[in-house]
Amino acid sequence: MKKKLLASVLSCAMAVSLLAGCGEAAAPAEAPAAPAEEAPAEEAAAPAEEAPAEEAAAPANGGGAGTINLWTFTDEVPGMVDKYIAEHPDFPYTVNSTIIATTEGAYQPALDAALQAGGDEQPDLYCAEAAFILKYSKGDMQDYAMPYKDLGIDVDGLIKSANIAPYTVEIGSNTSGEVDGLGYQTTGGCFIYRRSIAKDVFGTDDPKEISAIVGGGSGSWDKFWEAAKTLADKGVAIVSGDGDIWHAVENSADKGWLDENGALQIDPKREAFLDISKDLTDNGWSNQTQDWQDAWFADMKGEGAKPVFGFFGPAWLINYTLAPNCGGEKVGEGTYGDWAVCDSPIGFFWGGTWLLANKNMDPAKKDAVAEIIKWITLDDSEDGLQYKWANGTLNGEGGTKDSVASGTVMDKSDGALDFLGGENMFEYFVPANSYASGKCQTQYDESINQIWRDQVRAYAAGEKDRESAIKDFKTTVSDTLGIDAP
Repeated sequence: MKKKLLASVLSCAMAVSLLAGCGEAAAPAEAPAAPAEEAPAEEAAAPAEEAPAEEAAAPANGGGAGTINLWTFTDEVPGMVDKYIAEHPDFPYTVNSTIIATTEGAYQPALDAALQAGGDEQPDLYCAEAAFILKYSKGDMQDYAMPYKDLGIDVDGLIKSANIAPYTVEIGSNTSGEVDGLGYQTTGGCFIYRRSIAKDVFGTDDPKEISAIVGGGSGSWDKFWEAAKTLADKGVAIVSGDGDIWHAVENSADKGWLDENGALQIDPKREAFLDISKDLTDNGWSNQTQDWQDAWFADMKGEGAKPVFGFFGPAWLINYTLAPNCGGEKVGEGTYGDWAVCDSPIGFFWGGTWLLANKNMDPAKKDAVAEIIKWITLDDSEDGLQYKWANGTLNGEGGTKDSVASGTVMDKSDGALDFLGGENMFEYFVPANSYASGKCQTQYDESINQIWRDQVRAYAAGEKDRESAIKDFKTTVSDTLGIDAP
């Protein structure tokens, strides 16, 4: 959820703004939060505007049994809850939403303090995004989360029947292997490419053929770099900047940033990003842009230094970043309609939002909280949130379609987009979600990723040598986070 205005689906008006701050971008009315992963200037995940630093949303009036307190960082989940209550008028609780933007790190300290304080105002239901979910599912704050099974949810059975993407389950599970959190969207990544460039350079724009050309599903970058050389001969960059490769590299690593003793380590696949970034620069395989900057957006509409073949990303990158920045709103305008999706060479994910329940809530609220969680994260029926989200019908026909957590839902949904030349994106995003892995994450990834990418960029630009970049990375992590390398 990052740099674009998300039309609020919240039916209730926002009331008191307690802290100043600008929000992250939001997606259009139906858009799921496209997860912010790193600092806005660097790794803004998807555009979804966050509320000014803190806002208390007027309660969704569902009944008189009491109040369920929901804490989150955009108005997205409160909007879903409003929809649930509207469709379930016998729901016995009022839901009161507290929305605090992640801008300048405001959300986590406030959430932590509220969970630790307890009492009537403590969160009963709260959200965490990919940048910091590990802190709440496996890290320092995991003891506040109530396993879904303790809410009375048949979590194992529902995960199986709904075919929930495995990486989301892994990330949302605590250190005992119990599921503490799940999401409503999936962010497995594909390669999103320009059809016209594919036809000109490779003689076809067919996703299956382009997938083979770039090494889709191979687990290797070899074919991709061969394609980069072929494109360069035609004056085309295969990607806009090294940030377009980073998430595939980051989330395909075999080891996280910390070893079993909590010391800093660099997985060989992540260290290889130094060479990838330098090759992209030295060989002219990119336009050397920085993600979430003007030049990156210009490449989406074909107005960069040279044409760019594609971008790596989840469905939200299509809906809330590429589409708004393609220079048009219908086929024939800008690059609208000139895109397609194929397999990524490497399985990865980028972003996401997880819902957790507070184990210290009033036990009387457990059943009601469980119903909300199930409807948002595990219901694979046509009456559940995910079917409406996948088909763009949450607020009526014609809304934004998106990749959801349930493969069962996507298998029976229509993922065809005019933006993709009529292609059904679910044919590629369903397997992409199964290829992604959540096993190499740590609760410090947001900060460490930022430090690593700064050093990689300096190395690729020739500002320092490889040894100095790695040394400076380790020093900065130690100075900033108190985490040392062995």
